[in-house]
Amino acid sequence: MTAKVYHNPRCGKSREALTWLESNHIAYEVIKYMDEPLTYATLDALLQTLNLDPMDLVRQNEAEWKAHFAASELEDEEVIYAMIEYPKLMQRPIVVLGDKAVVARPADRIAEIIG
Repeated sequence: MTAKVYHNPRCGKSREALTWLESNHIAYEVIKYMDEPLTYATLDALLQTLNLDPMDLVRQNEAEWKAHFAASELEDEEVIYAMIEYPKLMQRPIVVLGDKAVVARPADRIAEIIG
């Protein structure tokens, strides 16, 4: 089975996840969500697989969050659209294997979804 990795090449934690997968001989496909933003349906399904509320996936210390959203009461749908508009807001890396997923911070959390 091939893992899907929602990856930002500029993120050290994201690069660590790829290294972890390689060292554990797990095939993976990289999804560069910063280059091609996710659709609403994809992000919503990802949140369901992660079993997280949209706010749990937001990097609330990012400048974009503070500038545009921090002062607002947002519905879940609005939070998802914020992450689509500003993909940098999304926690990373996210590793999906079959019907399981994890935010791989630290990278060894990937072990939680194997087997």
